[in-house]
Amino acid sequence: MIVVTGAAGFIGSVLIWLLNQRGETGILAVDVHPSDAGEPNLEPVRYDHGYEHHEQFRDDLLAGKFDGRLRAILHLGACSSTTETDWDYLVRNNVRYSQDLCLSARRLGARFVHASSAATYGDGSQGYSDDHAALDRLRPLNLYGKSKHEFDLWARAEGLLEEICCLKYFNVFGPNEWHKGEMRSMVCKGYEQVRDHGVVRLFKSDRPEYPDGGQRRDFVYVKDAAAMTLWLMDHAAANGVFNIGTGQATAWNTLIGAIFAALERDAAIEYIDLPEQLRGKYQYFTKAEMAKLRRAGCDVPITPVGEAVREYVVEHLVPGRHLGS
Repeated sequence: MIVVTGAAGFIGSVLIWLLNQRGETGILAVDVHPSDAGEPNLEPVRYDHGYEHHEQFRDDLLAGKFDGRLRAILHLGACSSTTETDWDYLVRNNVRYSQDLCLSARRLGARFVHASSAATYGDGSQGYSDDHAALDRLRPLNLYGKSKHEFDLWARAEGLLEEICCLKYFNVFGPNEWHKGEMRSMVCKGYEQVRDHGVVRLFKSDRPEYPDGGQRRDFVYVKDAAAMTLWLMDHAAANGVFNIGTGQATAWNTLIGAIFAALERDAAIEYIDLPEQLRGKYQYFTKAEMAKLRRAGCDVPITPVGEAVREYVVEHLVPGRHLGS
């Protein structure tokens, strides 16, 4: 079986949808108890091995319940809040839990693919190389990023990066993210602002080299991110840390302009001050280095940002439709 943790969540549910598109339904869905917000992500997809709470899954895994049955663990489950301040909670949930799953997968000879994050790159001053030697230079700006970085460092120290994948997802957007609240992408939140108020609010820049709305990020469509993830699941010779992005940096103004274009409306953007709590912790520029993944043989095509935004808005946000529904 294939286990997907964080199954009711954003990328996890899209992975199950994409597996279903390949005709694969031998899936165990693992997550916290799905809330009313997250449960609709699972309604249109098939996971024939059922659903299990994440703590129960770890207990069963460590007890040997899945011995001889496990093909892969796609570990997307984690606390993904960039504003979480409880470090002990993040260590339990994002580090130790992941270590338990990783070691169990290796004991069973199963593929282990772990969700890291571009938040590990901090302010970007040390670049965006997914080379293992670059890990020592990184200084994440928040505790979420630190928790993901701690796992990457542990995996390297244990010699596991020759056997597993740690994927640094950049700014992922697309269907099935409604339940994420303030952690939703700006495409999702921006669409709602256009729908409700006719204008989108973006942070002003407090750095002279960036105009207001000129801050740039690597925005990657969730379908592309999921396809790259499954490629790595399928190719056991490709191991280590990999960036999951587009290799392009797009300005916020361009991204928001694509929302208005999809709705056939003129762009209207209001710039507001960067909140005090984000100053010094806000990423002004991100761009994934994708050469390592391409050298590994991954040929998953990248959807241009404008096309991806249009598809997301027109086919999912406007009708309120989940993938597969």
